Amino acid sequence: MNSFAHHVETCLARIGTEDFATAFADFAETLGVDQIMVFAIAGDHARCLLSRHFHHAVLAGKLAATYLDGWFLQDPLLPELRRTSPGTVSLHRLGGIGAEMGDDYRRIFFDEPGLKAKTTLIAVGDHLRLFVSLYQSEGTETYCDADLARLAGRLALMHFERLSEDGSPPPLAVLSERERAVCLGVLSGQKAEAIAADLGIAASTVITYRKRAYAKLGITSRAGLFAICAR
Repeated sequence: MNSFAHHVETCLARIGTEDFATAFADFAETLGVDQIMVFAIAGDHARCLLSRHFHHAVLAGKLAATYLDGWFLQDPLLPELRRTSPGTVSLHRLGGIGAEMGDDYRRIFFDEPGLKAKTTLIAVGDHLRLFVSLYQSEGTETYCDADLARLAGRLALMHFERLSEDGSPPPLAVLSERERAVCLGVLSGQKAEAIAADLGIAASTVITYRKRAYAKLGITSRAGLFAICAR
């Protein structure tokens, strides 16, 4: 079984589970991309469902937080996302939307982080409207394969549409059970000592889980956690 087929089969087997995010990121990396972002847009609100840079973990969290801080409203593909019919997965390249992009938007999300090529899948289901974006860094000469990119968009839509509502923000699905519990404690305003008491572990262990979680999420602070988990 070739690598692509193996990764797709793994993603399909993990749809609707907390293990999907890791399997999906592994599949995306085989497409030759450096960063993947998945955002759900509803009206004037946006949520980050997945953010991952494969070489600079912190960068993905920083860009996701900035995008959620109102910049998503300037995304040149937002009008297209809003009018797309359910059941649709459409592909858009950076070259086709560059003229509609503001100078500041291009500088913040492309020039400064060194991202030169972008393939975005607009994926719309019965409940969600998603941007699934695949980025390639400086030096890239060609876009990732269109058919495989569309497949990535459809897999993401299938997963996040099915994901059960357990009160946990979707970005935390990539974490272990303990890492997720610690992050939920942070989001609820608890200090390390209080989280430790709830989980029956030492405060130092809470700090270790928090560091591991932040590394997986591509963030470095409590503010970053709140930003990517904003609903």
